[in-house]
Amino acid sequence: MSWATVTTDVVRALEDWPRGDLEQEQLRTRYLALLASEGQRALVKGVLPAHLTASVLVLDDTLEKVLLTHHRRARQWLQFGGHLEEEDPSLEAAARREGSEESGLVLERPLVPVELDAHLLVGSFGVCQEHLDVRYATLVPGDAVPTVSEESTDVAWFHLDDAADEVRHLARLVERARASLT
Repeated sequence: MSWATVTTDVVRALEDWPRGDLEQEQLRTRYLALLASEGQRALVKGVLPAHLTASVLVLDDTLEKVLLTHHRRARQWLQFGGHLEEEDPSLEAAARREGSEESGLVLERPLVPVELDAHLLVGSFGVCQEHLDVRYATLVPGDAVPTVSEESTDVAWFHLDDAADEVRHLARLVERARASLT
């Protein structure tokens, strides 16, 4: 693959992204404008202060549990995700790769588009100041056993009814994912 190929796929994916509310449409427009003005530079880590990333929220088959990673640098529970790489054939493939690398699970089922999210980074991330995240969701068996990667301090399942503190900041993403996966 090449950055040009990945860039073409990202533009196509965003053009085909399911239409959402006003906030989601504004983000989609912002992402596409950045790609139009910066091209592949909008995808490469450490080049621009704001750049696109891909992530995946992993839920169990019953939609009652969510698998999260305690991110080492961000110091909070998050969905799996990160930067695109030149070898990624698509945006969805980048999200799948990140999810598999960070959870230790093979994510075989389809990834469903869920939301776009722009967020400022807190801490020491070098040139990176803002991630323009493209978020997917997928299902895995509820008995899947994850492993911890170098990027995390822990990976754990949380029952959505019992995990208010750990997932409160992800509530909108979780609800959108549940709706998209049913």
